[in-house]
Amino acid sequence: VQLQASGGGLAQAGGSLRLSCKVSGSIFRLNTMGWYRQSPGNERELVASITSNHTTAYADSVKGRFTIYRDNVRRTVYLQMNSLKPEDTAVYYCKQMGTRYWGQGTLVTVSS
Repeated sequence: VQLQASGGGLAQAGGSLRLSCKVSGSIFRLNTMGWYRQSPGNERELVASITSNHTTAYADSVKGRFTIYRDNVRRTVYLQMNSLKPEDTAVYYCKQMGTRYWGQGTLVTVSS
């Protein structure tokens, strides 16, 4: 199983970025997928998750600003991040929930 994350970069506060995570080697449509993030000195935290039937959940810190969604045909899970804040700066990781499989991480930097 491989997870390939992309889409990080530099954004200004109030801006938007979209992260993508393409999955290969598993039955993608059956798996719950998640996005985590980790900033320096902090533990990795779950930002958002989406089940096989598209039920979503979000950390309080991103509710109303981030949207997780999936395309089972493209085997890809996305994280649309709007109204970005400097505190969203972190390395973002996708994960196949309930397994040991992680993406490689993509850096998001939000400037004030």
